[in-house]
Amino acid sequence: MRRWLPAYLVLALVWGNSFFFIKVAVGELHPLQVSFTRMVIGALTLLAALAISRKALPRDPRLWGHFQVASIVLTTLPFTLFAWGEQYVSSVVAAIWNATTPLCTLAFTLLLRAEKPTASRVAGLGLGFAGVMVVLGVWQPMAGGQLGGSLACFAAALCYGVGGAYMGRFITGRRTEAPVVLATGQLLSGAAQLGVITLIAGVPLVDTTVSAGVWWSMLALGGLGTGVAYLMLYWVQGQAGVTTTSTVTYLLPVVAALSGLVILGEALTWNQPVGAVVILVAIALTQGVIRLGRRAAVPLDGPVKSRADA
Repeated sequence: MRRWLPAYLVLALVWGNSFFFIKVAVGELHPLQVSFTRMVIGALTLLAALAISRKALPRDPRLWGHFQVASIVLTTLPFTLFAWGEQYVSSVVAAIWNATTPLCTLAFTLLLRAEKPTASRVAGLGLGFAGVMVVLGVWQPMAGGQLGGSLACFAAALCYGVGGAYMGRFITGRRTEAPVVLATGQLLSGAAQLGVITLIAGVPLVDTTVSAGVWWSMLALGGLGTGVAYLMLYWVQGQAGVTTTSTVTYLLPVVAALSGLVILGEALTWNQPVGAVVILVAIALTQGVIRLGRRAAVPLDGPVKSRADA
């Protein structure tokens, strides 16, 4: 069994349920409060892990610069976009949009010339775009803020695509620091960014009047879905590579559907699961699982050798 597979599956379970916790939280909190609180709880969780492992934060100013950039596109923007979007769309639909992340990651890695374009990958990107249109339901009018909510969630997936490509180029696989060090640095940077943005927006950083259920959701979202999850993310990326790690997102709709449909009683329209299937086929094309022509697809990325350990 591949060494990274157990952490990969746990990551899918944790992140899949994150959409459920976000949906609960935005019922009483401002989207910026949801993003800031999960970042602070996540950062505190990793600071505790850092202390237990007796490791120190990095001192390289260039690395902290990379943390700032990575935080913008991997935490600050997408966390806020998903929280805002889930005010208008279900947690399951948000997870379906998140499943486009591997396509977004591939698109940006191709733009950065980090990977070679093939017929299967180009076809997969085109089919993935068609799947996005099906999920969106472009042929039918949308009520209220559904269009804006869907576009916000898709924009968050685009951010993850940019962030994954950026991490692969400048952070994971290129640094000798342990995953816990890298993850803590990124979350601290993101928490600082969101704190400033929230204050500038005139939104209170903390709302103590919310129900206990919201606080439990935020603890799970911050401690597990942000702190522990980002520690596993850095470790899996160092072992399996950026594009392979990004495929965890197409397991998330399955997990999100169980919690969203069963616990929250959310409903889906026919085009949403159909579009999700189209997106999964597109991802299979980009991954070489489905091949076009006689030429074998080039593996997207093999294990990235790293001396970092948790």
